[in-house]
Amino acid sequence: MARVVILKTGNTYPSLLESFGDFDSWFLARLAPELDLHVVDVTVDDLPGKPGDWDGIVVTGSPAMVSDRAPWSENTGAWLAEAVAEEVPVLGVCYGHQLLAHALGGEAGYHPRGRETGTHQVELLDAAMDDLLFEGLPQTFPAQLTHRQSVLRLPENAVLLGRNDFEPHQAFRVGRCAWGIQFHPEFSAEVMRAYLKVQAPDLEKEGLDAKALIENVLDAPNATSLLGRFSQLVLNGQPKDPTDH
Repeated sequence: MARVVILKTGNTYPSLLESFGDFDSWFLARLAPELDLHVVDVTVDDLPGKPGDWDGIVVTGSPAMVSDRAPWSENTGAWLAEAVAEEVPVLGVCYGHQLLAHALGGEAGYHPRGRETGTHQVELLDAAMDDLLFEGLPQTFPAQLTHRQSVLRLPENAVLLGRNDFEPHQAFRVGRCAWGIQFHPEFSAEVMRAYLKVQAPDLEKEGLDAKALIENVLDAPNATSLLGRFSQLVLNGQPKDPTDH
């Protein structure tokens, strides 16, 4: 059975825990049940052995900020860089997306335009059309988002896969099997609405219309499908480069 570790990098809002569970439970619900899934909270626990011990690695979002460079975060980033070098499939989400970029020589920090939250369209670029994870998806689709930090500069060898009008780096790939995605495939529409309700006072202070953002939340099945797609990629085994001997 393919072994996948979910690196948990923080916790959701306390008010959401009772109704929806925490970050790891949302990923566990959407990754394939055929996988042998393990959760490690890297904010308090040791890293889970060597990257090569795993058939796949998923990194969650977090209320923490990559630019704070907390020791647990920096250590996790170095571990992820090893995973990429060893071609272990990696999927970094939101904080995980930013941490992956930072660990591979890119830059993460506060978005110059502030916060992006709610359901927004993501546009795939031509490079995504034959990407192992994204191929077959529509060129544009809705996704759930909530972030104040972003990938400000991609790693030098990264392939940009997705963007939108607010965020130029919604998705990227490094190598054949390491992906960062800024949006949240693990979020349901209900979770997104709950986030916006908690954020509402701050959103109003920032000049955003919390009521409209809540009303405009949509289901995002194409975004959500990425967790199933990643699962299948892991279950099927990472294709080898035909030039490798």
